[in-house]
Amino acid sequence: MSQTIFSKIINKEIPVDIIYEDDLVLAFQDIAPQAPIHILVIPKKPITNLYSVKTEDQALLGHLLLTVKMVAEKVGLTNGYRVVINNGSDGGQTVEHLHLHILGGRSMQWPPG
Repeated sequence: MSQTIFSKIINKEIPVDIIYEDDLVLAFQDIAPQAPIHILVIPKKPITNLYSVKTEDQALLGHLLLTVKMVAEKVGLTNGYRVVINNGSDGGQTVEHLHLHILGGRSMQWPPG
């Protein structure tokens, strides 16, 4: 996987507003928010997208979702929120590094787009 903006963020080459970090994941404010609260949660392991996930990544994927829950609670999203994973170009993925969007702070509409 080539270096992406997210790998530069993980390596602290690009500053971001970090909400949470541990050995496996990093959560930070999106620089182009699509909702009043828009946080990205990324694995530190370079995984391009869901197409490239391997069986050995099962624990990491679970950790990503538990991190989403913890971060949402931390920022006060008690009335609900949306979690989005864009996968591949037709899915709207623009950065080739798996990432989860936490969107909240307003009522979400359906269909999303």
